[in-house]
Amino acid sequence: MPDIQAIMTRMLEDMGSMIPNIVIAILIFVVGYIISKVVTKVIEKALLKLKVDQLGDKLNEIDIVSKANADIKLSKVFSKAVYYFLLLFFMVAAAEALNMPAVSEVFKGIFDFFPKAITALLIMILGLLFAEFMRKILETAMKSLGISSAVLISNFIFYFLFVNIFILALSQAEINTDFLSQNLSLIIGGVVAAFAIAYGLASRDVVANYVASFYAVKNVEIGDRITIEDVSGVVTDIDKSSVVIQTDNSKVLIPLSKFMNQNVEIHR
Repeated sequence: MPDIQAIMTRMLEDMGSMIPNIVIAILIFVVGYIISKVVTKVIEKALLKLKVDQLGDKLNEIDIVSKANADIKLSKVFSKAVYYFLLLFFMVAAAEALNMPAVSEVFKGIFDFFPKAITALLIMILGLLFAEFMRKILETAMKSLGISSAVLISNFIFYFLFVNIFILALSQAEINTDFLSQNLSLIIGGVVAAFAIAYGLASRDVVANYVASFYAVKNVEIGDRITIEDVSGVVTDIDKSSVVIQTDNSKVLIPLSKFMNQNVEIHR
């Protein structure tokens, strides 16, 4: 039979030898917790002074974010990220002091992943802002050209950019996106092709009017008396899609595309 007294003695000796390591690990964790809290407060105040929350307000205005009822405060997001990053650092040190390699390796893995996750988050934030910026520019430009589907097209471009930015962020975090990106590329490519064909057929008149507007602006002025398609009158208005002619009895609205394929007589 094993000597119970010897076993108990050995166990007490082992526990006694671990006590200093446990005390050191606790001290490391407590000091690390305090340092993490202090540094977090300092960084949060610095970010508030730099007014980074203004970017967060712009993010909250984006449709996809506002529908999620998310109130993003970038000063809190990044200061909390720093807090957990520092806390993980001290937890790794505490696990090393306890001579627990398995636990230490787990913490090290999370610690190594943290910078990649922060980079991915930055890509998502900046990418969302860029996609929204492009959406607004395209919507404004297309509305100025009289394109009726300006909102639909600009929103499509936004989500197209958002999906690609999301895949890029996942790749930065070293998450395998091969399957996702390949299938999304096929889906998006098919949607784009179908949309381009359908919209191209539907917007032929819009494009023709847009091209003809250069001719009209250059050659026809308000006040000119013109004849087109047996209609004679004085030009009273010119916009991006049509010309208004005042005849003896009525006003006639003529699409600008007619100026490209009809003879126009200008009486001056």
